[in-house]
Amino acid sequence: MKNHITKIVTFAILITTLISCKVSKDIETPKDAFPENFRNASVSSDTTSIADVEWKNFFTEKDIIKLIDSAVARNNDLQIAEKNIEIAQYRFTQSKWGNVPQVNLFVNASTSNPSDNSFTGLNLNQAIGAKHIDDYSAGASLSWEADIWGKIRNQKKGAYAGYLQSEEVKKALQTNIVANVSRGYYNLLMLDAQLDIARQNLRLNDSTTNIIKLKYDAGQVTTLAIQQSEAQKLNSAQLIPLLEQNIAIQENALSVLTGSFPNSKERSVKLSALEVKQNTAIGIPSALVSRRPDVKSAELALKVANANVGITKADLYPALRITAQGGVNSFEASNWFNIPASLFGTVAGGLTQPLLNNKRVRTQYNIAVAEREKAVLSFRQSVLVAVSEVSDALVKVEKLQQQETFLKEKVKTLQQAIKNANLLFKNGMAEYLEVLTAQANLLQSELELADIKRQQLTANTDLYRALGGGWK
Repeated sequence: MKNHITKIVTFAILITTLISCKVSKDIETPKDAFPENFRNASVSSDTTSIADVEWKNFFTEKDIIKLIDSAVARNNDLQIAEKNIEIAQYRFTQSKWGNVPQVNLFVNASTSNPSDNSFTGLNLNQAIGAKHIDDYSAGASLSWEADIWGKIRNQKKGAYAGYLQSEEVKKALQTNIVANVSRGYYNLLMLDAQLDIARQNLRLNDSTTNIIKLKYDAGQVTTLAIQQSEAQKLNSAQLIPLLEQNIAIQENALSVLTGSFPNSKERSVKLSALEVKQNTAIGIPSALVSRRPDVKSAELALKVANANVGITKADLYPALRITAQGGVNSFEASNWFNIPASLFGTVAGGLTQPLLNNKRVRTQYNIAVAEREKAVLSFRQSVLVAVSEVSDALVKVEKLQQQETFLKEKVKTLQQAIKNANLLFKNGMAEYLEVLTAQANLLQSELELADIKRQQLTANTDLYRALGGGWK
């Protein structure tokens, strides 16, 4: 029996060696998917990028670092992503056993009671003088499929790529969470600044209203002046509860991101104290595939699709399977383990070719090819989106700085206009409407200036995330 097994195994190895080949050709990541440079960026071959900086070093405000630390540790979506990585790792580990034969132990016992009038019953009674026969078996069975067409190899490749892809999905999620936490914090500081502006403007409106009332008592203005001044004061007063509402909602949103129930968030700095960073190191577009997790995930999806094409193509070809059984067998329990008389063994090997289900298998192959073509298009789309986001962030960083310069000058001019208007109004050289208009314009401009500062800080964060920063 050993000689028979050796011959069959040798035959299988010989066939595997001679026939084994790559039945499908993998599609590589398209190199023309990347532009040479980002729009709104100077032409450069420098590959360094701010995305290589760890988020704890990119953000310098201790409050943001504390919030992001909590989000990375406690965010439920990130913990779900961790479990997906764990599941993918189990699948990859399982795929490694594809080349290992399946071995099963078995112990069987059976009894048969044929009819006395049957051929078996008559012969059984004459042979052993009994009306029933027992059968006892114990042994092991083996089954092994030779990886002639690379099916098992592709299964391992696909499982490994899927495992790596699950890690990239988690990284991409973290980059978004890091960016969203920082955006939320900057928005909170902007709302704080706007609340201070609204309160200061309310005090200014109070002062103006008091002056108008004195003018009214002196007969210099009508009740219309008082009514319009009161209306403007109420307009400023209305902003306060609205901003307080938005602050609470923003704090609640940050609580969800950081995996905690709604509560207030600590702010140890003011918006005006923060400096807008000048981030010039952006690298080159082709580096996005190694830095940006969603682009890397799309590349790995193509590898998974390549593996699936190989698996479904291999299903179209004959499969070589070897099976074997061996152990002890006896119809008498007393002789069950009588060695070597009770030993038995069977070995079989053969090629199996799909026939009636060939159409279904070929359809699966065609689907896999179409899925791979989709994966290529998805990769190109992910690159387009990534490059576009970087370009958007670059132009925002540049143009918001210019807008802030003009708006600062506008606020400075309006602040001086308020002083002049109040002075002229007190001396009867200006109308009350001029004072109220100047105050309304200053309020709006100061609110816009706070928003511009917030947009600048957010644009830097967006650039960092767009380049792939935040997961390190």
